[in-house]
Amino acid sequence: MKQLFILLSLCCLSPLVMAGPPVIEIEIKDHLFFPDEVRIPADTKVKLLVKNLDPTAEEFESYELNREKVIAGHSEAIIFIGPLPAGEYPFFGEFFPKTAQGKVIAE
Repeated sequence: MKQLFILLSLCCLSPLVMAGPPVIEIEIKDHLFFPDEVRIPADTKVKLLVKNLDPTAEEFESYELNREKVIAGHSEAIIFIGPLPAGEYPFFGEFFPKTAQGKVIAE
């Protein structure tokens, strides 16, 4: 009976476990981030899928998120962030810092 309970419990939980963290897509185009403001739930791990549509490389960088990742032109990268307490976390493109700017807002 105990084994049946464990099996049923695992079957009920498996879709939740397999779902993984929420995925947020960010595009780099013309040395800008789209969207440049990303809202995520606080205290939740999130997967950023960053697609670089430009022909040149860009580096996603954030001191507050403790992340940096070079993304070649016409390619994409996955960056995991969080769980984060509520707040704002700026990020920028290291190669074009004057134009490629954005922020993550955990709420």
